[in-house]
Amino acid sequence: MNRMSWIKSLFVCLCLAGMAAAPAASAAAPIKDPENTLVMQLKTGRVVIALRPDLAPKHVARIKELARKGFYDGTPFHRVIPGFMAQGGDPTGTGRGGSGFHLPAEFSREKHLRGTVSMARASDPNSADSQFFICFAPAPALDGQYTIWGQVIDGMEFVDQIKKGDAADNGAVNGPDRIVWMKVASDIKE
Repeated sequence: MNRMSWIKSLFVCLCLAGMAAAPAASAAAPIKDPENTLVMQLKTGRVVIALRPDLAPKHVARIKELARKGFYDGTPFHRVIPGFMAQGGDPTGTGRGGSGFHLPAEFSREKHLRGTVSMARASDPNSADSQFFICFAPAPALDGQYTIWGQVIDGMEFVDQIKKGDAADNGAVNGPDRIVWMKVASDIKE
């Protein structure tokens, strides 16, 4: 087993060992800070993400900028590992694409819990771009290694329904589910 396979297996084991639900807001709960809340429409329902500018102000600003440009609309969840995470935000769906703008890491002491939204990156800590992941379960091995910028506060059941990938292929998804649209809550006029 090579080092990357071993690390991925360790992540999955740690996640499965520590499954605990983060509190979720009621579907009827009003959004407290619409400027710092994202709404992501999936085919199965809406996911509400509270942004964390207190932890990662540059990442939050960039995510909001991309959402306002419609960058995430139609992008796939190209890598989905059951019990671990769903990764999206790459318009190419390959795991190699992005917006072309790398962000400096904004690591914190915050924990990767169920519903945590964090930036995906390459081995360089300052390589985060547009790709992100949502944790299905706690992932303590990621703490302090990835920039946390949000927390799902409603609709985690819809995240749970995202099509899972092939475990033998590092979670790569054939015919992946897509983000229908993602907007800053203050921009939604319904």
